[in-house]
Amino acid sequence: MKKLKFIDLFSGIGGFHIALSKLGHTCVLASDINKYANEVYEKNHKLKPKEDITKIPLDEIEDHDILCAGFPCQPFSNAGDKKGFNDTRGTLFHNIANILGHKKPKYIILENVKHLVKHDKGNTYKVIKEKLKELGYVLPKKDVILSPHLFGVPQRRERIYILGIRKDQINSEELEFNFDDLVNKKLINILDDTVDKKYNISDYELNILNAWEEIKKELGDKISGFPIYVDYFEYNEPTENLQKWKQDYIAKNQKFYKENKEILDKWMNKYKVRDFNTRDRRFEWQAGKNYKSIWDTYIQLRQSGIRCKKPDYFPTLVAMVQTPIIGKFKRRLTPREAARLQSFPEDFEMDLNDHQAYKQFGNSVNVEVVKYLANKLLAI
Repeated sequence: MKKLKFIDLFSGIGGFHIALSKLGHTCVLASDINKYANEVYEKNHKLKPKEDITKIPLDEIEDHDILCAGFPCQPFSNAGDKKGFNDTRGTLFHNIANILGHKKPKYIILENVKHLVKHDKGNTYKVIKEKLKELGYVLPKKDVILSPHLFGVPQRRERIYILGIRKDQINSEELEFNFDDLVNKKLINILDDTVDKKYNISDYELNILNAWEEIKKELGDKISGFPIYVDYFEYNEPTENLQKWKQDYIAKNQKFYKENKEILDKWMNKYKVRDFNTRDRRFEWQAGKNYKSIWDTYIQLRQSGIRCKKPDYFPTLVAMVQTPIIGKFKRRLTPREAARLQSFPEDFEMDLNDHQAYKQFGNSVNVEVVKYLANKLLAI
C-alpha cells in the first residue's frame, strides 16, 4: 500500500494518528483546542497540534491524502442538548467541508456518535452527506456503524463512520464494504490483577450500593423493568401537565411503592435512603434476570442515577467521567484499562491526571476500529 499523508482534526490524544501510523501513513497536521490533550498528543506523537482549526487559513493547511476527523459529537449526541447545526460546535463540520473543498484530499474518515444518523429526524446526517457528495466524494451504500466489541474489545461503543473517496479515484457511485470477518471475535481481558487502592469505591458509594443490593435481593425481579426513583414513591404534585413518559414513570413508582410499602419503608429507614444524594435515590437494573447481585454487574453512577449492566461488555466510555465500576472488585476502571478499551498501545503515555486521562479516552476514537476501516477504505 502506498504511504500517504493525513491530517488529524479534533485530534484529542491521537486515536486516528496511532491507527493510520500503524498502516505506515504520516500525519502532517493535527489540531485540537484542548491544551491537556495537545500535551499528551505531542508527548506521544512528536507533533505539536495547532490549537484552533477555525483560525488556520486554508492556504496554511498542509497538502494531504486523507482527512481524519472525530468532529465534536455533543450537538448530535443523546447526552448533549441535540442542537445540531444550531449549536456553534455543530458548525465545525462546515470547517471540515471548507478544507475538503480547498485541499481536495483523496480520502475522508469521519467519526461521530451513532445518534447523528437520527438527529433532527435524519436531517442533520442528510445535510452532511449531501455536502460531502457536493464536494465530490463517493460515500458508503450502507451506513457504517461499528463498535469495539466486534473486535474482541469488551466495550459497547457504537459509532457512525463516514468514509469517502474522491470520485475521480473510483469507478463507482457508492462504496460497499464487507464486515463478515468481524464475526465471533473472542473477547480479550483488559483488567489488571493488581490495582492501586485509590480506584476503590468510597465508603459512601459502598454504603449506597449495599443498600440497593439489599433491596434488590429482597424484591428480586420487581427491581427491574423501569427506573426506581425513591422521590416518586409518595409524589403528591399534579401530573396532568407533565409529559406522558414522566406520568408513566411516576405512576409505576407509586404502584411499586404501594405494593411493597412495608419492605421499602423498613429499608429506607435502615439506610436513611431519603438522605442519599439525588442521583443515588434513583436505580435502574439493566442486567437481566440471569444476574441477581449488584456485585456481579458493571455499575455506572450517572447523573440520571445508578445503573447496573451485564458484565459482558463495559458501557461506552464517555468524556463526562462516569467511569464504570467493576462490581466484582468494588473498584473503578483504571486509566490504563480505559486505554485498552480504546485499543491504545501499552506504551502510550497517558495524562498523569486521572480526571483528564478518563476524559481523553472517553473522547477518543477506538484505534482498532479506525485502523480496520482505514485499511478497508484505502484498499478500494
